[in-house]
Amino acid sequence: MTSDRDRPDGRDAAIESVSVLSDESRRRMFAFIRRARRPVTRDEAAESVGISRKLAAFHLDKLVAAGLLRARYGAAGAVRKVGRQPKLYEPAETQIQVSIPERRHELLADLLLRAVLGQAGDETASESALRAAGEWGRELGKRQREQTRPGRLGAERGLTVCERMLAEHGFEPFRDIPSRLRLNNCPFHPLTARAPDLVCGMNHAFLAGYLGGMEITGVRAVLAPEPGRCCVQLEQRAG
Repeated sequence: MTSDRDRPDGRDAAIESVSVLSDESRRRMFAFIRRARRPVTRDEAAESVGISRKLAAFHLDKLVAAGLLRARYGAAGAVRKVGRQPKLYEPAETQIQVSIPERRHELLADLLLRAVLGQAGDETASESALRAAGEWGRELGKRQREQTRPGRLGAERGLTVCERMLAEHGFEPFRDIPSRLRLNNCPFHPLTARAPDLVCGMNHAFLAGYLGGMEITGVRAVLAPEPGRCCVQLEQRAG
């Protein structure tokens, strides 16, 4: 069900960004710039790891391209009266998180916060959480339908659309039979083990809401708990 890079292609981008830090010089410069808590020049970055300014510029540009740093020209320290202002580097605001298999604990936390803030007077906390998950699913489905205008979605096409969405959200979907979509991963594990009824119920409400928002007919979300997999699956309606 995180970060500015946590989008359909965001996980690949996050892995790519982290891979840039495999180089020791880049990793040390990145740590130095984060600790500085101010814009840092190429000369300062180079000095922090004991390499040439030219080599430092190469590594810094890699960090900028990966989204870990941002660069701009400006005054460093005393105002320069002549000549070109130096290039300055500072940490990007983007938060990057990589988990294998994929986890979405911050999204679950966001849904629970929505549930707490929107809890009606006659609702229990669990009822509010289930409602919030269902509303989020419907919002996602409706928004996706408005953007893609897929036309009528029957069971077969509907399962294909759901398969793509679930893959993007870390559920690792697969079809064991043509009419059923199962989920190898629960993005909220291991929290599911601590509150299975709540988390599984929210997963079910989210998927049911998504089906409604996308107006997918002929497919239903059902609870089917099984060790090592998500507790919900999508299947074609009988008839």
